[in-house]
Amino acid sequence: MKLKNKIAIITGASRGIGKSTALLFAKEGARVAVNYHISDIEPNAEENAFSIVDEIKKIGSDAIAIGCDVSKENDVKEMVQKTIDAFGKIDILVNNAGVVFDVPLFEKTVEQWEQTLNVNLIGTFLCSKYASEQMLKNGNGKIINISSTNGINSFSPESADYDASKAGIINLTYNLAKELAPQIQVNSVAPGWVDTDMNKYLPKDFVDEEIKKIYLKRFAKPEEIAKAILFLASDDASYITGSILKVDGGYD
Repeated sequence: MKLKNKIAIITGASRGIGKSTALLFAKEGARVAVNYHISDIEPNAEENAFSIVDEIKKIGSDAIAIGCDVSKENDVKEMVQKTIDAFGKIDILVNNAGVVFDVPLFEKTVEQWEQTLNVNLIGTFLCSKYASEQMLKNGNGKIINISSTNGINSFSPESADYDASKAGIINLTYNLAKELAPQIQVNSVAPGWVDTDMNKYLPKDFVDEEIKKIYLKRFAKPEEIAKAILFLASDDASYITGSILKVDGGYD
């Protein structure tokens, strides 16, 4: 098992990529703190998170569900402390929590911009700051930030705030990798289109046009992104830090 006896916090783990990552990590021997946040976007987040905890226990590992708004500093401090209280240490942090508002650029509100940047970018900073404090006590750790190909190349005005947040995550990844070296490795996975709840309401015509641009002619499955995250979290990536791994099926 690639993550035997490792302790991982995965933010936004009640669905999508986060859920798939939590289950895959558990199969590889990790004990997992499953973060969730109840919102209008996911009103059943708590129920979903506890269901994932049950699945992980059936796999034969252990997990806890922790409600936390990653954009709130005190919430993040409490999440980190609850993980330490339950498992004694933190080896891996996956900064996966994110929001998006697909709204025409000049119809976006300041509140939407603030929420997107607060959750996606500041949340990544806060979780990295407080989890890394614990990792440094152990002398090692792995942080994997989930960015997006939208943060590398994007011409999508309706998601300008999301794109800016993901570009910020990529830049933050570089800086965290330098700041936390050599004890902690910090990398990012940049997915392209993924078949998740976040994307299930996209217009069919739009999806069809996007699939034409993807070399592999389909959206990724969440499990495929989880496998890339697992690679960076494992000893297989022992000499990789400050890197951005695109997982987009090839895209024009």
